[in-house]
Amino acid sequence: ELNCMVLSLYSDWSSDFSTELRIGKTDLDVRQISTDGASGFAEVQVRTNTGGTIYLGPDDSRQANDLDWDNFTFKLAGTYYLDDHTITAGVEYVNLNVFNLFMQHTEGEYRFRSIDDFESGKIDRIYYNNSAGTNNENDAGANFSYSIGTLYMQDDFSVTDDLTVKFGLRYDVWDTDDVPTPNQSFEDRYGFSNNGSVDGLSLLQPRFGFNYVVNENMEIRGGVGLYSGGAPNVWISNAYSNDGVTNIGTREFNIPGFTWNLFTTEFNGGGQPIFDVPQALFDRVANTTGGDGQVNATDTNFEVPREWKYSLGMTYVSDDSYVITADLLFADKVDAAIVTDLALRDSGRDYPDGRPVNEQISSRRGGNDFLLTNVSFDSGSSTVLSLGINKDYDNGIDFSASYAYTKATDVNPMTSAVAYSNYIGVAVSDPLDPQVATTNYETRDRFTLQLGYEAEFIDGFTTRFSLFGTASSGQPYSLTYNNARMFHDAHSFRSLVYIPEVNDPNVVWDDPADEAAFNQFVDDNGIQRGEISQRNTFNAAWWTKFDIRVQQQLPGFTDDHSASAFFVIKNLGNLLNDDWGTLKQVNFRTQSIINPSLNDDGQYVYSNFNAPNDGVASRDPSLWEVRIGVKYNF
Repeated sequence: ELNCMVLSLYSDWSSDFSTELRIGKTDLDVRQISTDGASGFAEVQVRTNTGGTIYLGPDDSRQANDLDWDNFTFKLAGTYYLDDHTITAGVEYVNLNVFNLFMQHTEGEYRFRSIDDFESGKIDRIYYNNSAGTNNENDAGANFSYSIGTLYMQDDFSVTDDLTVKFGLRYDVWDTDDVPTPNQSFEDRYGFSNNGSVDGLSLLQPRFGFNYVVNENMEIRGGVGLYSGGAPNVWISNAYSNDGVTNIGTREFNIPGFTWNLFTTEFNGGGQPIFDVPQALFDRVANTTGGDGQVNATDTNFEVPREWKYSLGMTYVSDDSYVITADLLFADKVDAAIVTDLALRDSGRDYPDGRPVNEQISSRRGGNDFLLTNVSFDSGSSTVLSLGINKDYDNGIDFSASYAYTKATDVNPMTSAVAYSNYIGVAVSDPLDPQVATTNYETRDRFTLQLGYEAEFIDGFTTRFSLFGTASSGQPYSLTYNNARMFHDAHSFRSLVYIPEVNDPNVVWDDPADEAAFNQFVDDNGIQRGEISQRNTFNAAWWTKFDIRVQQQLPGFTDDHSASAFFVIKNLGNLLNDDWGTLKQVNFRTQSIINPSLNDDGQYVYSNFNAPNDGVASRDPSLWEVRIGVKYNF
């Protein structure tokens, strides 16, 4: 439910000065309820032998999910015209009050390594979360508020008839009186409090831009500036919702004498597996005190993530009306956000390939305590070069074509609302030291084409034919180990693979056939040996897609009415051939290709090599679709 009220007042005080006053109030109540949430059935994940996952039941993030917030906004801005200057200045204020109930696994989550395991009840993981002492999910809701104050000023200056420059300055400051519930056990473990917040954060953002008309055919544009983006509300909220005092998470290893068999596990309530909760986990939550739950803390020295952005572009119109554009964009990340696992530390030992052996601190398990902080080294960057051309011909034909090249790196894309999901969202060789690498979401090459033809086959009524096509390189993915719990990471499928030399003394093979297949794969793809594979060095298959649209103008019932009919085919290639127009993606941007273990001689033992594929078809973008419709305007 959304209620929004806005009051705006625009005033012209003179021919040179005008102001805008805006006051707004918004209330939002969003509760996400799974279709079968009332049944009590938990989420089930079953891995397949092709690397896919079968999902059953309500997903873990919607088992207890309620967001209520209200915000008050104020804006006062003025524009003043002074000779060749247009000066804009203003002040803005936003106050946000949030109630956030977000707790995963309140009904539970069960994971199985195969369909056979699911059938036999052989469980791999069980997750159950709820509120300490009560097992009532509503007790874990978090209340907090904060405000952002902004001052800004910009001068748009016409230096000459052909040159315009813009200078701007923006200052943001964050304020809050609310801190997460203090957790003394957390502070005793790590030596600092979990009460970090955004209070006192500030950022000054200078910006400059220009536009220069070289001649009647060409203009050049560019700019540079510092940008912070939107407020990271959901990251901030995690610290209030996961203080370790109320929100308690449990796992199958918390069940005494656990046999890894679902059918021999005692459940509460009616005793139904998956519908009910393992009794030992229910009791553990009910008896938890003293802040032993999972904690999401915000670094007390957290800085606002930001980017320096640089742009340079031009538009050229030829004498015969071809429009050619070129743009170069570069963004340099500064203090990018990242989530770290506080429960891990370097043991001082190394694995055979040189990566450090991490260990869990006393009494804690990796994946229990996370810290929202900043990257302390190179945060990554992106470079985008785009080229385009378009032309309208007198015979009714028009076209446009473009190409975009993107090279983008980051340490962690931070695309999730959940700290754990952000933490495991990238492949790593050392979870304590993730490195800058190609981002998960880079599309290195993208071509687009639009063709159109317009004519009047019926006098006075236009018919238009349109073809739109795209061809994009596949998204990147990493080669990782399968079930790499030996690396003490919170996720088993994101540890990057060491690519051994032929007859490498650090690696022995369990099966000569696997070794031969692996060596053939490495040689066929020209993979560098003797080092750990880098993140996102492989790509899924290219994706090519074409859409067509035919639109016919029609007469209305009266002269001031109009109508049209249209016929659309989306993904024409897939309509003609099931193998065409299919978007293939790699889940979580990793493909696990080898099972590793360590022998008594300190060597890796590799087994069960599984060559990577081009990815799994993504359903919705890969389907063809036909639409027929009529539009009437009156």
